[in-house]
Amino acid sequence: MRLMQFQIDDIIKTALLEDINYIDVTTDYLVDENSVSTAKYVSKDEGVLCGIDVAMRVFQLLDSNVKCEIFIHDGEKVKKGDIIAKITGSTRALLKGERTALNIVQHMSGVATATNRCVELVKGTKASVADTRKTLPGLRVLQKYAVTVGGGKNHRYNLSDCAMLKDTHLDAYGSMTGAVNALREKMGHTVKIEVEVGNLEELKEALTLGVEIIMLDNMTNEDMAKAVEMTNGKALLEASGNVTSETIRAIAETGVDIISIGAITHSVKAFDISMKMEK
Repeated sequence: MRLMQFQIDDIIKTALLEDINYIDVTTDYLVDENSVSTAKYVSKDEGVLCGIDVAMRVFQLLDSNVKCEIFIHDGEKVKKGDIIAKITGSTRALLKGERTALNIVQHMSGVATATNRCVELVKGTKASVADTRKTLPGLRVLQKYAVTVGGGKNHRYNLSDCAMLKDTHLDAYGSMTGAVNALREKMGHTVKIEVEVGNLEELKEALTLGVEIIMLDNMTNEDMAKAVEMTNGKALLEASGNVTSETIRAIAETGVDIISIGAITHSVKAFDISMKMEK
């Protein structure tokens, strides 16, 4: 996945407007407008870096004359004490952009690191690690990019990407077979259908419908292994529901194709990075 510059700039401008509004009382009243400083980004954690270019863009939007040197790039491993980047320019710009830039790179690196941890845990199996739509409003593009930097794959980006029949859709419509048939009458030929099932009986019905993807929702490992045997390659099988670092390996060993995890975007710990001004 690639980030588009206009997407990045829109997110940053929204964040800066939220943080600065019309004035930075401390910086604007304290620091001379002609003052120039240099700051370093220092890692205080270990994991996968992500979002450093986005963070540097914060300072460049505040002052186009700011110069950034990046020493460690997205997707590379960092350890405590590593100098990630150096920024030189208007002291006011550096101070005003500090928190917004750190919020972005810390969160994106947290997502990439959490994803990479899951990817490492399923190595040697056929399962891929995927995200979900459980993302923070307005930040989906950054979070899904961070998942790919961590070695994971993106599930559908939004509701337009795939027809996904969850239990709520099936309850609202009345039946799985009826819902799938109704969709096929209306949607275009390029759209795939995914159906959520909660047990093996529902799986049997889904298999008769020729859907491309079947989500195994909160099923036991034993039932997921049986589902793999029953499906026999007729559809991709996605395991979902309460996946943790403690359970993911056993889930992958059932033979499912995809393991989707909401926690890698909605519940990650921020990666610890600090900005240090050179005196």
